[in-house]
Amino acid sequence: MAAALEVVLSCDAGGSLWNCNVWEPRSGTTLTSYRGGNTSARGLCTLGGEYLLAAQLGKNYISVWELQRKDQLQQKIICPGVVTCLAASPNGIYITAGIGESIYLWEVSTGNLLVTLNRHYQDLTCIRFTDDSSHFISGGKDNLVLVWNLCSVLQVSFARAPEPRYVWSRHTLPVTDIYCGVGGPLSRVATASLDQTVKLWEISCGELLMSVLFDVGIMSVTLDPCEYYLFCGGNDGSIFQVNLFTGPVQREKNFQTDKDGSHIFKGHRNQVTCLSVSMDGTLLISGSHDETVRLWDIQSKQCLRTVNHKGPVTNAFLMVASANMFNPDCRPSVSLPKFSRHVHTSEITENDEGGAITLRLQHNKKEDQESYLEKTEDLYSVMCAAADKHMLGDGENTKIRVAELEDEIKTLKKINRDLYDFSVQVLTKQT
Repeated sequence: MAAALEVVLSCDAGGSLWNCNVWEPRSGTTLTSYRGGNTSARGLCTLGGEYLLAAQLGKNYISVWELQRKDQLQQKIICPGVVTCLAASPNGIYITAGIGESIYLWEVSTGNLLVTLNRHYQDLTCIRFTDDSSHFISGGKDNLVLVWNLCSVLQVSFARAPEPRYVWSRHTLPVTDIYCGVGGPLSRVATASLDQTVKLWEISCGELLMSVLFDVGIMSVTLDPCEYYLFCGGNDGSIFQVNLFTGPVQREKNFQTDKDGSHIFKGHRNQVTCLSVSMDGTLLISGSHDETVRLWDIQSKQCLRTVNHKGPVTNAFLMVASANMFNPDCRPSVSLPKFSRHVHTSEITENDEGGAITLRLQHNKKEDQESYLEKTEDLYSVMCAAADKHMLGDGENTKIRVAELEDEIKTLKKINRDLYDFSVQVLTKQT
């Protein structure tokens, strides 16, 4: 079996030659490019390995291309305002965008706008999903980082607005970037800010693990695949490498340029806006407002390649090329519908064009009655707490609690089967 091909996607604010360029990192060969407009910072992502999404700079729409059809713009998703950040869930089911102070969440299969979240007080700057799509994290100019449980956001309760699982308010200036590591609900999250700090958090408990103070504002952040090193892009063009496993262990750490000079990548002449590490942890990609994307060897800190652009670089990251990316005969397994601009609130609706059906369950439930989705969330929280706090060693009480949780899981599985059978019946009647 051939090794997975890792490619670089990069775009700039100029957009005179193309919107997004795809190239091979080791040879620098351009593989393909996507034309039409220019993409805003934190506004480029792929959807399900079949589509490329780009939030247009200063405009109120998202451009969509089929990955293998680079010259044909497949669709424009019209939004209520200018999109400042964009993310697609790794499972390809949801798209979320930051528009002003609000977060918009769409369902890909139907195009329905499921919810708008209004907990930020200023414009959003970045948004990221966990690798298992169970949570997403948002950051904004209001200095806040909010962690959202997707299950809680989607629960059917129209009487109250969804609340974030955590509100992290330790930054004192706008949040510029977020990186989410591996592990789903147990993953670690790195946040960068203009307050010259990068903070490392844990989703399972919501606690701050480490804060690193630099001499300059930090514009971008990433971790290597093993999460041994933290890479931070400064607004002076420097890239700082922080070893997370060197002693002594400190919650507050200062990165001293004079003492830690051997852990700095030097070459950019302006702020570093994006960072990405290769799957094997040997290469680092950086994009900067000096209109270049650079490829670095992490061990030697040497710049291996420089790719010039026609404007400030807004996005640059490494990704594994999907199987259909370079095959013009392939077609996406699912066609994208027209995306709604208004929240979808009806209990059961039918799409006249596609015959799609959306089910909204427990719409009339009593306010004081706990829904099964809420029970699932409680169960999920207990399981996370057990994994984090090592609660599995307290004897008889643990055995009783485990038995209760197992009974709860059986009940939820039965409910899930009943919902599935009901959905199948409705769908078959429509056909």
